Amino acid sequence: MSTSPDHTPFSAPFTGTGPRTGVVLSHGFTGSPHGVRDWARSLADAGYAVRMPLLPGHGTSWQELARTRWQDWHGALDAAYLELADECEHIVVAGLSMGGALALRVAASRPVSGVVVVNPGLVIDDRRAPLAGILKLVLKSTPAIANDILKEGINEGAYSRTPVAAAHELNKMFKDTVRMLPRITAPVRVYRSTVDHVVSDSSMLALRRGLTHAPLEVIPLENSYHVATMDNDAPGIFRGSAEFIRSVVGAGTPGAAHASQKDTADD
Repeated sequence: MSTSPDHTPFSAPFTGTGPRTGVVLSHGFTGSPHGVRDWARSLADAGYAVRMPLLPGHGTSWQELARTRWQDWHGALDAAYLELADECEHIVVAGLSMGGALALRVAASRPVSGVVVVNPGLVIDDRRAPLAGILKLVLKSTPAIANDILKEGINEGAYSRTPVAAAHELNKMFKDTVRMLPRITAPVRVYRSTVDHVVSDSSMLALRRGLTHAPLEVIPLENSYHVATMDNDAPGIFRGSAEFIRSVVGAGTPGAAHASQKDTADD
């Protein structure tokens, strides 16, 4: 029996016994919290405070997404960060796909203890991407690449159409995020599917080149496609994320140079 996708945000308080630690978690482009809800719940079960917003334009209709800008998406995740910053000593940012790029943006502009992302997007390989600003005037939407999941019978609840205007915003956000990567100093863990039909290896190449001041660890996923948080490797991602958070929190607080960026998030 299938259930309808749950697009609502997720919030959980800190219930652990160690340093007060929070996780800000983001879903991907045209998706919703449904695609990463089990990840959020697993982190809450581990005792961490969790905030997972529904990004503007998502969980409703692709027409509404077409009316949003990438700054709206970033603003929603940054607001979740600020909410947790009032409650926690340490914050880790996390995300899937575009949500991974948003998490990296927050890590580049706010003090965080670590970053954990799944198949993060940073580059759009489609040759039409540079023309999206013009195409959006004559072409409203294109078929979406959704449910890139190896496990059968799973629905991530993403839109069936991709608004071209939003794809144009996504491309702009990716380019600006790549520019910001050298600012990140916190450890970064990436879970990367060996077969991904949505995000190509160009994004990983951009990440490796850009993280000039942060340690990077890449863990391959052999039994999942793009939406790995709902796929066969999900339990390993969940366990590994909690272990990663424990390790970076135990390592201490963010460095002084990074902490100085606390109030300098980009517009």
